[in-house]
Amino acid sequence: MIFIQISGELFADDYPRNHGIDIQHYTFSLALSDTSDTIVGETTVTVSFKKNGIQQFRLDLINSSKARDGRGMVVRSVKSGERVLQFTHNNDALVIHLPEPAASGEIVDITITYSGIPADGLRIGDTKYGDRSFFSNNWPNRARHWLPVIDHPYDKATSEFIVTAPLRYQVISNGLLKEETNLHNGDKLTHWKQSVPIPSWLFVLGVAEFAIQYVDEFRGKSVQSWVYPQDREIGSRNFAEPTMHSLRFFSEYIGPFAYEKLANIQSPSVGGGMEAATAVFYSENAIQEEQTPWLHNVIVHEVAHHWFGNAVTESTWDDAWLSEGFATYFTLLFREHAYGRDDFLNHLDKAKKRVFEYYSDHPEYKIVDTRSPETGPVTSLATYQKGAWILHMLRNLVGDPAFKKGIQSYYHRYMNSTASTDDFKFEMEQASGNNLDAYFNQWLYQGGNPVVEGHWSYHPEQQVVTVQLSQVQSKQYRFEFPVEFGIYYDEQILPDVATRLMDQQRMELKISVEEEPEEVVIDPHSKLLAKWNLVKK
Repeated sequence: MIFIQISGELFADDYPRNHGIDIQHYTFSLALSDTSDTIVGETTVTVSFKKNGIQQFRLDLINSSKARDGRGMVVRSVKSGERVLQFTHNNDALVIHLPEPAASGEIVDITITYSGIPADGLRIGDTKYGDRSFFSNNWPNRARHWLPVIDHPYDKATSEFIVTAPLRYQVISNGLLKEETNLHNGDKLTHWKQSVPIPSWLFVLGVAEFAIQYVDEFRGKSVQSWVYPQDREIGSRNFAEPTMHSLRFFSEYIGPFAYEKLANIQSPSVGGGMEAATAVFYSENAIQEEQTPWLHNVIVHEVAHHWFGNAVTESTWDDAWLSEGFATYFTLLFREHAYGRDDFLNHLDKAKKRVFEYYSDHPEYKIVDTRSPETGPVTSLATYQKGAWILHMLRNLVGDPAFKKGIQSYYHRYMNSTASTDDFKFEMEQASGNNLDAYFNQWLYQGGNPVVEGHWSYHPEQQVVTVQLSQVQSKQYRFEFPVEFGIYYDEQILPDVATRLMDQQRMELKISVEEEPEEVVIDPHSKLLAKWNLVKK
């Protein structure tokens, strides 16, 4: 395991961070054509220098190569104003050399001119209806295939896209539309500007023939639908209700919506949903005559990402659960709000089953661990479903008021910035007054999940139920957790509940009762991520 220490923080992924610079803004100027898949780009990067003496810095940009059948980018020039700068572009890294050392606090605009056919990141091809289109999908580190950027979530910047494309296309991107001008040569110039900082994988571009509908407004922010003309009649019906309802819920529960608009977009570049800030892509096949439950959940999940993942971004890939686990759990919280407790518990139970199915094949998987998209996936099913369950158990551990207070404090502190798991833990400890070291260590930093076997018996002379429990998951994993026992008496619908702490591998627990129970069950209110088998002896 490789750790990099920066200003007291530990990072397990080994991305080559630019320690002395901060990218404040990108201006991406792109020319697209119907006669070729080659894109012509000019990117102006606004760089702030944080210390003296820096003479070079690095951006990610995929090289054109034989291994990619000639696809990739070729850099033509790098300039600062009219001054030509030296650069090297090898091994998918663009290193820009400054003519003299930069001074701390200095801000410089540097313009990179390049061209090429993207090998990934920007999909150029037909929609399902056979119409030519251009759609991005930068997750998790594919923006570098067509944009010169710091392609890692630790660096967030504002941005704008200035796109020249044939007149018949409409262009969607992050932020607000600043200009749309028909040019004399049969092209159209479209200019979008995003004034809220985001990481590179959230930069978005969609160029196609669209039917555009301005569906509603949320607190002065436009809510839009962009679908293929063939799906015009059904497009906005799919998106409108869950988008508006979840925007209201998340704003009230967590904090203000950070962005300038929210557009829902039909796209061939994603298989589910992609939460690109202000411009969310959904699978082109998801738009159907009647909205499916699957699409409803995906819409709410992608809206939730505008708080977690987009506004508060994980500072390293190791902490990807701060995005996906949070968006998954807040989708469930929305369902609890909108459709009731039974619906919420039903979806929690489905999530638990998926966790244990995943861990049957990946028993050692840790939610927070060394992650790098250069070497493997940065998320898994467990990142989503177990991540959500970790938040659910934390909510039950600290109580609803403290959980909500901690969530709001975490969002307020790190909105439009980056955060780590330790940052989140600190906010929850402050809100609850609890030391959460043990909780976070066992659920996030170790593998496995609790599996409990046991039996219970009733002793009439003592009016006591005795429960024998054993943790039988892999011996290398031990958990400490509160266990709720539901005590059911004859014809009783809701159980009496007794809570005991299981802090050993094997335990005997005693519960006082008034009469012999009909049944004793573990976790009657779905508060624990565990499998169990409890029988009467």
